[in-house]
Amino acid sequence: MERRAFRVAGFVMLGVLVVLAIAAAVVAQGASDDTVRGLIAGVGTVVLALALTGFTVINPNEARVIQFFGRYVGTVAEAGFHWTVPLSTKRRLSRRVRNFETERLKVSDADGNPVEIAAVVVWRVVDTFKASFGVDDHISYVAVQAETAVRHLATSYPYESHEDGRASLREGNIVSEELTVELGERVALAGVEVLESRITHLAYAPEIAQAMLARQQASAIVGARYKIVEGAVGMVQSALERLGELEVVELDEERKAQMVANLLVVLCGDRNVQPVVNTGTLYA
Repeated sequence: MERRAFRVAGFVMLGVLVVLAIAAAVVAQGASDDTVRGLIAGVGTVVLALALTGFTVINPNEARVIQFFGRYVGTVAEAGFHWTVPLSTKRRLSRRVRNFETERLKVSDADGNPVEIAAVVVWRVVDTFKASFGVDDHISYVAVQAETAVRHLATSYPYESHEDGRASLREGNIVSEELTVELGERVALAGVEVLESRITHLAYAPEIAQAMLARQQASAIVGARYKIVEGAVGMVQSALERLGELEVVELDEERKAQMVANLLVVLCGDRNVQPVVNTGTLYA
C-alpha cells in the first residue's frame, strides 16, 4: 500500500547544507595540519554530493515514488521543493485526471446481433504503490481493461429491448453506471479510480444496419398507427354522442355504422380523401 516517504522542505535542507559547508570551511582553515585540512575538505565534498542527490521538485497533482536500492520507502505527493532519502531513485507519477476512448469494437449483443460500440473512460491514479509495482504499465493496463469491460457489457445487454423491464445498451444511465462499477473493479489492482465512463458510439454493424433500420421503421409505423386509431375512435365516439345530445339528426344502427366507417377512413387514412356529395336521399 502507498505510504508517505521521509521528506524535509528543500529550502530548509539547502540552508542547512550551506551552513555546514561554511562551518567545514572555517574548521579546515583553522586546522594547522594539511592532512586534517584535506580530510575535512574530502569528507565535506562527499557529504555535500550525497545530500544533493536527495533534492527533488514535484509539480501539482504529481508524485514521486521513492526507491532506495530497489526497496520502496514511500511516496512524496506534496507539490514543492523537497529533500528526501539520498541515493534514491525518484520515479515520477502523474495523479492528474485522464481520459481514454476505446476504439470502435465490433461485438455481438445479448441477442446475437453484431453491433459497434465505443466508450470513453475518465480515471486517475489514487495509489502510487499499486500503479508502480502492481502492474507493468498502469496506462496500458487501463486501456486493455476498458476494452474488455466494454466487450463484456455489450454481450450482456441487447442493442434495444423489445420487452418491458429489460434494459438495453441504449439506456445510457444504466449502462454507464454498470460499466463504471465493473471497470473500477478491474483496475483496482493498478491503484486506479474510475471517475466516469460513457458510451460514445453505438450502432448496428453495417451488414445488418439496413435490416434493423427497416425493423425500427416498421415498429415506429405500427406505434404511430395505434395512436392514430386510438384517437380516431375517440373522435368518432365524441361526434356520435354530440349529435345525439343536440338532436341534429337521428340515425339508425346501419347508418351509424356507415358513418363510423366513413369517419375512420377519413381520420386514419394516410392520403387525402376526396369527398363525395350525396344529392339524393339518405338511403339512396
